[in-house]
This record gives sequence, C-alpha cells and structure tokens, in this order.
Amino acid sequence: MPSPLTRIDHIGIACHDLDETVEFYRATYGFEVFHTEVNEEQGVREAMLKINDTGDGGASYLQLLEPIREDSAIAKWMAKNGEGVHHVAFGTADVVGVTADIVGKGVRSLYEVPRRGSMGSTINFLHPKDAHGVLVELVQATDSDGHAEH
Repeated sequence: MPSPLTRIDHIGIACHDLDETVEFYRATYGFEVFHTEVNEEQGVREAMLKINDTGDGGASYLQLLEPIREDSAIAKWMAKNGEGVHHVAFGTADVVGVTADIVGKGVRSLYEVPRRGSMGSTINFLHPKDAHGVLVELVQATDSDGHAEH
C-alpha cells in the first residue's frame, strides 16, 4: 500500500531576522520568495521559498520562520536551540485521516483538532519524542490543483 504522504512539503527553518535570512537564501542558492504572511495564531512571520514542483502537482518549499512574540513556540524553541532546522513537513490529501492513523500507531499529535497553516492549509504536528527527535508537520493543501499550502 502506498504511503498517504505524497511529498516533502517543506522544511521549516527558524531564524532571528526573516529579511536577512531570505536574502541569504536568495543570494546564496537563488531561491525566491513564493509567499509571505504573518500567522498570529502561531506567532510567526514567515516566507515560503519554492524549491521545485513535485509529481503530485504540489511543490517543495523552505519555510523561514521569525518569531513575532516571545511566547510563540518558535521563540521558545529558538531560546533553547538557536537558529536552524525546526521541522520537516509532509504533504497529504487527508491530514485528519493520516493523523488518526499515525496516532493509532502510538505517535502523539500536538493538536487534537488540526489548525490553519500557511496559505490557508490544514496542519497538525507529531510529537518529536515519538518521532526520533524530529518535529513532523502534516500539511493538507486547500487549493484545487494540489499546490502545497501551509
């Protein structure tokens, strides 16, 4: 049976200065900003840098995250870890079903009910203590052509 996870949707990278980090990725690797937004609920300002299109009609991104509040999850994580890779996100067509399936295998999710992510998507996270130290995000796009939306 094929996996219900269809792509690496994005890799989330925590940073102190979003504009400076965007410029580094643009100047160094040639990645351009695809989308920016402030997510008040998550307490972050973010930029999505599109890396490539994927076989399922979606895309893979780098998500750069700057905390906008000291009490945000990203700010708390950065206080312990500094800048760097924060999470890996997998795309799926059914975040609710995939979350339930994975929870049924003994992995805790961070949210009982999925939340809104970037670009109108539906998201949930899996607890890093149950996933070999990796914070995993599950992302369901909202647009009709399957593009990754977080």
